[in-house]
Amino acid sequence: MSHTKVGAKTNARSPGRSVGLSSKPEPIVIDEAAGLVFKTERELYAHFLPQIQMLETEILANRLESDIPMKEHTRFESLLQQVIDDPDEVWEDAESIHGVKVTSYVGHFITSDNDPGVYYVALAYAVGGRPRFVYTHFPSRDLKLVDRFRRGNLVYDRVVKEVEKGAVEGDALSDGDALAVGLYKAMLTLRSPQDLSEDKFHEHDELREKTIEEPDEIWRSNDLAGNTLVTFVKQFDEGENDGTWYIAVTAEDEASSSHALLFSFPTKDENLVDRYRHGENLQAEEVTQEASH
Repeated sequence: MSHTKVGAKTNARSPGRSVGLSSKPEPIVIDEAAGLVFKTERELYAHFLPQIQMLETEILANRLESDIPMKEHTRFESLLQQVIDDPDEVWEDAESIHGVKVTSYVGHFITSDNDPGVYYVALAYAVGGRPRFVYTHFPSRDLKLVDRFRRGNLVYDRVVKEVEKGAVEGDALSDGDALAVGLYKAMLTLRSPQDLSEDKFHEHDELREKTIEEPDEIWRSNDLAGNTLVTFVKQFDEGENDGTWYIAVTAEDEASSSHALLFSFPTKDENLVDRYRHGENLQAEEVTQEASH
């Protein structure tokens, strides 16, 4: 574990410093609005030392002996810049460390083909969404340790960002539900390049309700994880929607026979529609629906 100042890039230089003919060093500016301007690096680190010590103590108290040995942490330090520039998640915690906001940058990296990957976590003081001082950073293969720093408010989630074009209010996809995201991404890989583009999906949102309430077909099937999926299919042949199919995929709760909406989408490709015609063909009146999960 280590800590560092952060400028435009994460390196050993202080933000705001420059090298010139003047013998008087420029101040180190972390957060001018909050009065965090320091004359020297010693003063900077002294200010943040309590937060550094609290966070490092928490990490050491919760890391497993079987986790990546401390002496090997330097092998992964190149991931620090990557997790700050392109994180999988960003969390803001304003309560755990004596009211001082700690922003967690979390990333998962695959280092080789046969490697399950490594998590890298950077805990920082951020201004305007960008880290200005990294309290500490560390690699880990222990998801429980990483989860300790997924706290406060989730302000960025790569998974949700990747599927937001296709998410519709009220479905599980808009909440980043893992099952919905996985099925949605699988659907995108099956689409024809000539089909409706993803950025056009929202132009057909009004078809979802009619598809669920008045479907042409309903299909029930089980996936490999044991989830029972029920798919509603309807073809539209009027106006701008002429030749458009709409599909709504739901997860069935066997106890109540109700259905939580996972995601929905339009398509003009009947070959794609055929991918969802599998399992048991149901009659519409056999199914009870919920507006959302």
